[in-house]
Amino acid sequence: MSILSVTIPANPPDRLDKALALAVPEDAALSRSRLARLIAEGAVTGPDGPATDVKARVAEGQEYRITLAPPEPVETRAEAITLVIAHEDDDLIVIDKPAGMVVHPAPGSPSGTLVNALLAHCGDSLSGIGGERRPGIVHRIDKDTSGLLVVAKSDRAHHGLAAQFEAHSARRRYLALAHGVIDAADPRLRGTPGVTFEEGATLRIATHLGRHPTDRQKQAVLPQGRHAVTRARLVERFGRPPAAMLVECRLETGRTHQIRVHMAHCGLGLIGDPVYGGARRASVRALGAAADAARAFPRQALHAAHLGFVHPVSGLDLSFDSPLPPDMQGLLDLMRAAPS
Repeated sequence: MSILSVTIPANPPDRLDKALALAVPEDAALSRSRLARLIAEGAVTGPDGPATDVKARVAEGQEYRITLAPPEPVETRAEAITLVIAHEDDDLIVIDKPAGMVVHPAPGSPSGTLVNALLAHCGDSLSGIGGERRPGIVHRIDKDTSGLLVVAKSDRAHHGLAAQFEAHSARRRYLALAHGVIDAADPRLRGTPGVTFEEGATLRIATHLGRHPTDRQKQAVLPQGRHAVTRARLVERFGRPPAAMLVECRLETGRTHQIRVHMAHCGLGLIGDPVYGGARRASVRALGAAADAARAFPRQALHAAHLGFVHPVSGLDLSFDSPLPPDMQGLLDLMRAAPS
Protein backbone atom coordinates (compact mmCIF):
# COMPACT_ATOMS: atom_id res chain seq x y z
CA MET A 1 0.00 0.00 0.00
CA SER A 2 1.36 3.44 -0.88
CA ILE A 3 0.09 6.99 -0.39
CA LEU A 4 0.46 9.67 -3.06
CA SER A 5 0.02 13.30 -1.93
CA VAL A 6 -0.91 15.93 -4.50
CA THR A 7 -1.66 19.64 -4.37
CA ILE A 8 -4.28 21.24 -6.59
CA PRO A 9 -2.55 23.71 -8.94
CA ALA A 10 -3.63 27.21 -9.92
CA ASN A 11 -6.72 27.57 -12.10
CA PRO A 12 -7.80 23.95 -11.67
CA PRO A 13 -10.51 22.26 -13.76
CA ASP A 14 -14.04 22.41 -12.37
CA ARG A 15 -14.24 18.84 -11.02
CA LEU A 16 -12.15 16.61 -8.80
CA ASP A 17 -11.21 13.85 -11.25
CA LYS A 18 -10.02 16.34 -13.86
CA ALA A 19 -8.08 18.37 -11.29
CA LEU A 20 -6.33 15.30 -9.90
CA ALA A 21 -5.44 14.10 -13.39
CA LEU A 22 -3.71 17.43 -13.92
CA ALA A 23 -2.03 17.45 -10.51
CA VAL A 24 -0.59 13.93 -10.19
CA PRO A 25 3.03 13.48 -11.31
CA GLU A 26 3.48 12.08 -14.80
CA ASP A 27 5.52 9.18 -13.46
CA ALA A 28 2.52 8.04 -11.41
CA ALA A 29 0.79 7.15 -14.71
CA LEU A 30 -2.69 7.62 -13.24
CA SER A 31 -5.23 8.20 -15.97
CA ARG A 32 -8.39 10.17 -15.33
CA SER A 33 -10.49 7.00 -15.63
CA ARG A 34 -8.40 5.23 -13.02
CA LEU A 35 -8.55 8.25 -10.72
CA ALA A 36 -12.35 8.21 -11.08
CA ARG A 37 -12.36 4.57 -9.95
CA LEU A 38 -10.15 5.37 -6.98
CA ILE A 39 -12.46 8.23 -5.98
CA ALA A 40 -15.51 5.94 -6.21
CA GLU A 41 -13.69 3.31 -4.12
CA GLY A 42 -12.99 5.81 -1.32
CA ALA A 43 -9.25 5.79 -1.92
CA VAL A 44 -8.99 9.60 -2.17
CA THR A 45 -8.99 11.84 0.88
CA GLY A 46 -9.26 15.63 0.79
CA PRO A 47 -9.38 18.52 3.27
CA ASP A 48 -12.82 17.43 4.50
CA GLY A 49 -12.21 13.70 4.61
CA PRO A 50 -12.95 10.98 1.99
CA ALA A 51 -13.74 12.43 -1.43
CA THR A 52 -16.17 10.17 -3.28
CA ASP A 53 -17.72 12.53 -5.83
CA VAL A 54 -15.78 12.84 -9.10
CA LYS A 55 -17.67 16.07 -9.83
CA ALA A 56 -16.77 17.75 -6.53
CA ARG A 57 -15.37 21.25 -6.86
CA VAL A 58 -11.78 21.90 -5.83
CA ALA A 59 -9.70 24.94 -5.01
CA GLU A 60 -6.10 25.93 -5.60
CA GLY A 61 -3.74 24.75 -2.87
CA GLN A 62 -5.95 21.96 -1.53
CA GLU A 63 -4.11 18.76 -0.70
CA TYR A 64 -5.39 15.28 -1.52
CA ARG A 65 -4.05 11.88 -0.54
CA ILE A 66 -4.49 8.95 -2.93
CA THR A 67 -4.17 5.44 -1.51
CA LEU A 68 -2.77 3.01 -4.08
CA ALA A 69 -3.12 -0.71 -3.46
CA PRO A 70 -0.31 -3.01 -4.61
CA PRO A 71 -0.89 -4.80 -7.92
CA GLU A 72 -3.11 -7.84 -7.54
CA PRO A 73 -1.88 -11.16 -8.94
CA VAL A 74 -4.01 -12.57 -11.71
CA GLU A 75 -5.02 -16.18 -12.19
CA THR A 76 -3.96 -16.23 -15.83
CA ARG A 77 -0.97 -18.54 -16.07
CA ALA A 78 2.17 -18.03 -18.11
CA GLU A 79 2.46 -20.26 -21.17
CA ALA A 80 5.56 -20.76 -23.32
CA ILE A 81 4.05 -19.73 -26.65
CA THR A 82 6.28 -18.54 -29.48
CA LEU A 83 5.87 -14.85 -30.25
CA VAL A 84 6.95 -12.87 -33.32
CA ILE A 85 8.41 -9.70 -31.81
CA ALA A 86 8.85 -6.62 -33.98
CA HIS A 87 10.32 -4.49 -31.18
CA GLU A 88 10.92 -4.73 -27.44
CA ASP A 89 12.43 -2.47 -24.79
CA ASP A 90 11.99 -1.92 -21.05
CA ASP A 91 8.64 -0.15 -21.48
CA LEU A 92 6.79 -1.82 -24.34
CA ILE A 93 6.71 -4.67 -26.80
CA VAL A 94 5.34 -4.77 -30.36
CA ILE A 95 3.93 -8.15 -31.39
CA ASP A 96 3.11 -9.47 -34.87
CA LYS A 97 0.11 -11.61 -33.88
CA PRO A 98 -0.88 -14.63 -35.97
CA ALA A 99 -4.48 -15.22 -37.00
CA GLY A 100 -6.24 -17.53 -34.57
CA MET A 101 -4.68 -16.12 -31.39
CA VAL A 102 -7.00 -14.41 -28.90
CA VAL A 103 -5.46 -11.33 -27.28
CA HIS A 104 -6.90 -11.61 -23.76
CA PRO A 105 -8.28 -14.63 -21.86
CA ALA A 106 -12.08 -14.90 -21.82
CA PRO A 107 -14.54 -17.61 -20.74
CA GLY A 108 -14.34 -19.29 -24.14
CA SER A 109 -10.55 -18.86 -24.46
CA PRO A 110 -8.92 -19.23 -21.03
CA SER A 111 -5.50 -20.21 -22.38
CA GLY A 112 -3.31 -19.97 -25.45
CA THR A 113 -3.82 -16.22 -25.61
CA LEU A 114 -1.37 -13.40 -26.21
CA VAL A 115 -1.55 -12.50 -22.52
CA ASN A 116 -0.57 -16.05 -21.53
CA ALA A 117 2.40 -15.81 -23.88
CA LEU A 118 3.42 -12.38 -22.60
CA LEU A 119 3.35 -13.51 -18.98
CA ALA A 120 5.88 -16.22 -19.89
CA HIS A 121 8.03 -14.01 -22.12
CA CYS A 122 8.17 -10.90 -19.92
CA GLY A 123 8.06 -12.49 -16.48
CA ASP A 124 8.77 -10.07 -13.65
CA SER A 125 9.32 -7.13 -16.00
CA LEU A 126 5.54 -6.63 -16.11
CA SER A 127 4.55 -3.97 -13.59
CA GLY A 128 1.17 -3.29 -12.05
CA ILE A 129 -0.86 -1.84 -14.90
CA GLY A 130 -4.34 -0.60 -14.06
CA GLY A 131 -4.11 -2.17 -10.60
CA GLU A 132 -3.39 -5.68 -11.86
CA ARG A 133 -0.16 -7.55 -12.48
CA ARG A 134 -0.75 -8.29 -16.13
CA PRO A 135 0.43 -7.09 -19.53
CA GLY A 136 -0.86 -3.64 -20.45
CA ILE A 137 -3.17 -4.35 -23.35
CA VAL A 138 -3.63 -0.92 -24.91
CA HIS A 139 -5.57 -2.02 -27.99
CA ARG A 140 -6.71 -5.32 -29.45
CA ILE A 141 -7.19 -6.97 -32.79
CA ASP A 142 -9.71 -9.73 -33.41
CA LYS A 143 -8.78 -13.37 -32.93
CA ASP A 144 -8.79 -14.10 -36.67
CA THR A 145 -7.15 -10.83 -37.70
CA SER A 146 -3.37 -11.00 -38.02
CA GLY A 147 -0.77 -8.29 -37.56
CA LEU A 148 0.75 -5.68 -35.29
CA LEU A 149 -0.20 -4.48 -31.85
CA VAL A 150 1.70 -2.79 -29.03
CA VAL A 151 1.60 -3.86 -25.39
CA ALA A 152 2.81 -1.78 -22.44
CA LYS A 153 5.30 -3.22 -19.96
CA SER A 154 5.23 -0.30 -17.51
CA ASP A 155 2.56 1.96 -16.04
CA ARG A 156 4.12 5.01 -17.64
CA ALA A 157 4.11 3.39 -21.08
CA HIS A 158 0.53 2.19 -20.62
CA HIS A 159 -0.63 5.68 -19.70
CA GLY A 160 1.21 7.32 -22.61
CA LEU A 161 0.13 4.80 -25.22
CA ALA A 162 -3.49 4.85 -24.05
CA ALA A 163 -3.49 8.64 -24.41
CA GLN A 164 -2.29 8.37 -28.01
CA PHE A 165 -4.95 5.84 -28.94
CA GLU A 166 -7.60 7.95 -27.24
CA ALA A 167 -6.43 11.03 -29.15
CA HIS A 168 -6.35 9.02 -32.42
CA SER A 169 -2.70 9.98 -32.99
CA ALA A 170 -1.45 6.38 -33.20
CA ARG A 171 -1.16 5.34 -36.85
CA ARG A 172 -2.88 2.08 -37.87
CA ARG A 173 -3.22 0.77 -41.40
CA TYR A 174 -4.80 -2.53 -42.35
CA LEU A 175 -4.80 -4.49 -45.60
CA ALA A 176 -7.89 -6.45 -46.52
CA LEU A 177 -9.26 -8.51 -49.39
CA ALA A 178 -12.89 -7.62 -49.96
CA HIS A 179 -15.82 -8.28 -52.25
CA GLY A 180 -16.59 -5.54 -54.78
CA VAL A 181 -14.51 -2.45 -55.54
CA ILE A 182 -14.38 1.15 -54.37
CA ASP A 183 -15.62 3.36 -57.21
CA ALA A 184 -16.26 7.06 -56.65
CA ALA A 185 -18.76 6.99 -59.53
CA ASP A 186 -20.87 4.27 -57.91
CA PRO A 187 -24.23 5.91 -57.01
CA ARG A 188 -25.10 3.11 -54.60
CA LEU A 189 -21.90 3.70 -52.66
CA ARG A 190 -22.37 7.47 -52.67
CA GLY A 191 -25.90 6.98 -51.40
CA THR A 192 -24.86 4.87 -48.41
CA PRO A 193 -25.45 6.78 -45.13
CA GLY A 194 -22.22 8.07 -43.61
CA VAL A 195 -20.17 7.55 -46.79
CA THR A 196 -18.27 10.36 -48.53
CA PHE A 197 -15.26 10.52 -50.83
CA GLU A 198 -12.11 12.48 -50.06
CA GLU A 199 -9.17 13.49 -52.22
CA GLY A 200 -7.58 10.58 -54.06
CA ALA A 201 -10.87 8.65 -54.23
CA THR A 202 -10.47 7.68 -50.57
CA LEU A 203 -13.69 6.36 -49.11
CA ARG A 204 -14.56 7.90 -45.73
CA ILE A 205 -17.05 5.98 -43.60
CA ALA A 206 -18.33 7.86 -40.55
CA THR A 207 -21.13 6.27 -38.52
CA HIS A 208 -22.01 5.33 -34.98
CA LEU A 209 -21.33 1.75 -33.94
CA GLY A 210 -22.87 -0.20 -31.09
CA ARG A 211 -23.85 -3.68 -30.01
CA HIS A 212 -26.32 -5.33 -32.36
CA PRO A 213 -29.85 -5.12 -30.91
CA THR A 214 -30.59 -8.85 -31.33
CA ASP A 215 -27.19 -10.55 -31.69
CA ARG A 216 -25.00 -9.59 -28.72
CA GLN A 217 -21.89 -11.05 -30.36
CA LYS A 218 -22.06 -8.55 -33.23
CA GLN A 219 -21.63 -4.82 -33.71
CA ALA A 220 -23.86 -2.74 -35.95
CA VAL A 221 -24.31 0.74 -37.41
CA LEU A 222 -26.72 2.39 -34.98
CA PRO A 223 -27.86 6.00 -34.49
CA GLN A 224 -27.06 5.88 -30.76
CA GLY A 225 -23.69 4.09 -30.97
CA ARG A 226 -20.15 5.42 -30.56
CA HIS A 227 -18.63 7.65 -33.24
CA ALA A 228 -16.42 5.67 -35.64
CA VAL A 229 -14.43 6.74 -38.70
CA THR A 230 -12.67 4.47 -41.22
CA ARG A 231 -10.91 5.50 -44.43
CA ALA A 232 -10.55 2.95 -47.22
CA ARG A 233 -8.39 3.24 -50.35
CA LEU A 234 -8.44 0.89 -53.33
CA VAL A 235 -5.01 -0.69 -53.87
CA GLU A 236 -5.78 -3.30 -56.56
CA ARG A 237 -8.91 -4.61 -58.25
CA PHE A 238 -9.41 -8.15 -59.51
CA GLY A 239 -11.65 -9.91 -62.01
CA ARG A 240 -13.50 -9.12 -65.20
CA PRO A 241 -15.77 -7.39 -64.44
CA PRO A 242 -14.02 -6.25 -61.23
CA ALA A 243 -15.41 -8.34 -58.39
CA ALA A 244 -12.86 -8.12 -55.58
CA MET A 245 -10.12 -5.82 -54.33
CA LEU A 246 -7.12 -5.34 -52.11
CA VAL A 247 -7.96 -2.36 -49.93
CA GLU A 248 -6.03 -0.31 -47.39
CA CYS A 249 -8.06 0.75 -44.37
CA ARG A 250 -6.95 3.44 -41.94
CA LEU A 251 -8.53 3.72 -38.51
CA GLU A 252 -9.29 7.12 -37.04
CA THR A 253 -11.15 5.50 -34.17
CA GLY A 254 -10.78 1.94 -32.90
CA ARG A 255 -14.18 0.42 -32.17
CA THR A 256 -14.85 -3.30 -31.89
CA HIS A 257 -14.98 -4.94 -35.36
CA GLN A 258 -14.90 -1.43 -36.88
CA ILE A 259 -13.37 -2.21 -40.29
CA ARG A 260 -15.48 -5.35 -40.74
CA VAL A 261 -18.73 -3.57 -39.88
CA HIS A 262 -17.95 -0.46 -41.93
CA MET A 263 -16.97 -2.40 -45.04
CA ALA A 264 -20.09 -4.55 -44.80
CA HIS A 265 -22.16 -1.38 -44.31
CA CYS A 266 -20.88 -0.23 -47.72
CA GLY A 267 -21.63 -3.56 -49.39
CA LEU A 268 -17.91 -4.35 -49.50
CA GLY A 269 -17.72 -7.16 -46.95
CA LEU A 270 -14.37 -8.80 -46.27
CA ILE A 271 -13.64 -12.12 -47.95
CA GLY A 272 -13.89 -14.97 -45.45
CA ASP A 273 -15.70 -12.93 -42.78
CA PRO A 274 -18.13 -15.41 -41.17
CA VAL A 275 -19.98 -12.74 -39.19
CA TYR A 276 -20.27 -9.69 -41.45
CA GLY A 277 -19.48 -11.11 -44.89
CA GLY A 278 -23.12 -11.89 -45.56
CA ALA A 279 -24.25 -14.26 -48.28
CA ARG A 280 -22.08 -12.71 -50.97
CA ARG A 281 -20.03 -15.30 -52.85
CA ALA A 282 -17.04 -14.73 -55.10
CA SER A 283 -17.99 -14.95 -58.79
CA VAL A 284 -16.39 -17.82 -60.72
CA ARG A 285 -17.16 -16.02 -63.96
CA ALA A 286 -15.28 -12.90 -62.83
CA LEU A 287 -12.47 -14.45 -60.78
CA GLY A 288 -11.91 -17.91 -62.24
CA ALA A 289 -10.06 -20.31 -59.95
CA ALA A 290 -9.57 -17.57 -57.36
CA ALA A 291 -13.30 -17.68 -56.62
CA ASP A 292 -13.10 -21.13 -55.05
CA ALA A 293 -10.16 -20.07 -52.88
CA ALA A 294 -12.03 -16.95 -51.78
CA ARG A 295 -15.12 -18.96 -50.88
CA ALA A 296 -13.02 -21.39 -48.85
CA PHE A 297 -10.93 -18.74 -47.06
CA PRO A 298 -11.30 -19.65 -43.37
CA ARG A 299 -11.13 -16.21 -41.73
CA GLN A 300 -11.72 -12.56 -42.43
CA ALA A 301 -8.96 -11.52 -44.85
CA LEU A 302 -7.73 -8.68 -42.65
CA HIS A 303 -4.16 -7.88 -41.58
CA ALA A 304 -2.83 -5.09 -39.34
CA ALA A 305 0.02 -4.16 -41.65
CA HIS A 306 1.33 -0.90 -40.18
CA LEU A 307 1.58 0.55 -36.67
CA GLY A 308 3.15 3.84 -35.70
CA PHE A 309 3.27 5.84 -32.45
CA VAL A 310 5.49 8.05 -30.34
CA HIS A 311 7.39 6.09 -27.70
CA PRO A 312 5.80 7.27 -24.45
CA VAL A 313 9.12 7.33 -22.57
CA SER A 314 11.89 8.09 -25.08
CA GLY A 315 9.79 10.35 -27.30
CA LEU A 316 11.06 8.64 -30.45
CA ASP A 317 8.64 8.22 -33.33
CA LEU A 318 8.37 4.48 -34.01
CA SER A 319 6.94 2.81 -37.10
CA PHE A 320 6.50 -0.88 -37.91
CA ASP A 321 5.34 -2.84 -40.96
CA SER A 322 4.27 -6.46 -41.26
CA PRO A 323 4.09 -8.39 -44.55
CA LEU A 324 0.93 -10.24 -45.46
CA PRO A 325 0.80 -13.68 -43.82
CA PRO A 326 1.05 -16.71 -46.15
CA ASP A 327 -2.69 -17.41 -46.30
CA MET A 328 -3.59 -13.88 -47.42
CA GLN A 329 -0.59 -13.67 -49.74
CA GLY A 330 -1.60 -16.94 -51.40
CA LEU A 331 -5.15 -15.70 -51.97
CA LEU A 332 -3.81 -12.40 -53.30
CA ASP A 333 -1.58 -14.24 -55.77
CA LEU A 334 -4.59 -16.19 -57.06
CA MET A 335 -6.59 -12.98 -57.37
CA ARG A 336 -3.82 -11.40 -59.40
CA ALA A 337 -3.95 -14.38 -61.79
CA ALA A 338 -7.70 -13.93 -62.35
CA PRO A 339 -9.03 -12.70 -65.74
CA SER A 340 -8.58 -8.98 -66.26
